[in-house]
Amino acid sequence: MFLGSLAAGDLAEGSRQGLVHDAASWAVRKRELTGRSLARWAGSITKATHDQWALARRGQATHLAWLHRQIARIEARLARPLGAKADKREGLPRGYASRSEWHAKSRRLHTLKGRLAVVEADWEAGRVHVVRGGKRLANTRHHLEAAGLEAAAWRERWRAERMFLTADGESGKRFGNETIRVTDTGQISVKLPAPLSHLANAPHGRYILDATVRFWHRGQEWCDRIAANRAVAYRIHHDVARDRWYVTASWQRAAAPVLPLEAALAHGVVGVDMNDDHLAAWHLDVHGNPVGEPQRFFYDLTGSTEHRDAQLRHALTRLLHYARRCGAAAIAIEDLDFTDGTSREQHGRNKRFRRLLSRFPTAKLRARLVSMAAEQNLAIVAVDPAYTSRWGAQHWQKPLTTPRRKMSRHDAASIAVGRRALGHPIRLGAPPRPLRHWGRTAPPHPDQSDRGGHRTAQARPETRRREETRPHLPGPRTGCAPPGGGAKAGDQGAQHRSGHPVEQQSWQQDSQ
Repeated sequence: MFLGSLAAGDLAEGSRQGLVHDAASWAVRKRELTGRSLARWAGSITKATHDQWALARRGQATHLAWLHRQIARIEARLARPLGAKADKREGLPRGYASRSEWHAKSRRLHTLKGRLAVVEADWEAGRVHVVRGGKRLANTRHHLEAAGLEAAAWRERWRAERMFLTADGESGKRFGNETIRVTDTGQISVKLPAPLSHLANAPHGRYILDATVRFWHRGQEWCDRIAANRAVAYRIHHDVARDRWYVTASWQRAAAPVLPLEAALAHGVVGVDMNDDHLAAWHLDVHGNPVGEPQRFFYDLTGSTEHRDAQLRHALTRLLHYARRCGAAAIAIEDLDFTDGTSREQHGRNKRFRRLLSRFPTAKLRARLVSMAAEQNLAIVAVDPAYTSRWGAQHWQKPLTTPRRKMSRHDAASIAVGRRALGHPIRLGAPPRPLRHWGRTAPPHPDQSDRGGHRTAQARPETRRREETRPHLPGPRTGCAPPGGGAKAGDQGAQHRSGHPVEQQSWQQDSQ
């Protein structure tokens, strides 16, 4: 708690400095903390303050951009007539459905403009709002009955979240960290601050903990680093719910070399279709043909943040193991981004779809997949997600469905994603489309007069009704000749008759 109080005071001081938060002010704060604690702890505290301020600053910029987009979208829809349809060619959004909705959105527009003014003032002044311990836990203090907590239990959680026991590593130092040292046998020792040096139970002002630590995940890699005295950062924290202490070790790995796209796709690719409850994957060879059976890796995005994060890690781990078993060196995913897709102006009253997008962590899933794939020497290929689900279901779902294999729309979309990563068209490989009756002329029957064997007439390239994609011609999409294209187009009349006006002679009955 002593270091936690110093960290809280330094964060308040760094936030008050605003835009003057530079290297000189950083050095001044570090010197002040050195006299009150220790040089090593002062460096860790000031660096943590700088990281928190920078993170809050980036979040502030993101919030500003979101407010600008929301205000512009609402203003554009308010300017449209009630019930007006959207015009994609002109770039015009749809109008609001009713007068009451228009009035409610106008009130929301004034609210968003008020928020924008406050955030812009904070941005210009360099003022950020950071809560050590978390804003959600701080608000829980006012709703203890709803959270099912007592004041003492909440206070214990609050102190655990605000405690500061974090130290960065130093290459060349013993076991890679001089402030928090963990030996190869799991023994933990902490360098005590100067005011607490009388509590040391080891030489050089160190305190050795009775408990030992063991790293199950990447333990061998951690042992190799501390044996070579390479930098390892540690964080000690207390889990109040389980009443356990945990040590988290982290280090920075060298940048992995970027594998060329041709080499990454030389052994095929694993196409992945991301969904809100599972990952649909299928292995494709270099020719774009699906190999084996489709795979689905499910996860649950309900519950606490730790539960959701663990679910994502477990699903991605199984996906990476599947790619390694297939022998593929690349995984193809959709380049999805729902940062602005959860707004009510984007999808209107479709709350169910907005809730689905808000709980679908595309950015977190993509970032975690890239970092985890680097550990397995796998490349990640991001493809355009346009029409992958629609075209995959259209060209691959039905042909690959068998009595023993139930194909879903998401399985077919994974094939579309993989084929797009390999550079193949999605529709190739599907069953051949039936020829249209105007493309070729069948041979005549033997009982006809013009017998003579096989006769197949291929349509000319300039013929509109042919197999390939037809060129765009102006005018209505009808089977008749375009207007103004006839032989007598220069002097035709505006009459709805089959012939030309000069050919339509008036008829009169003979007077005799």
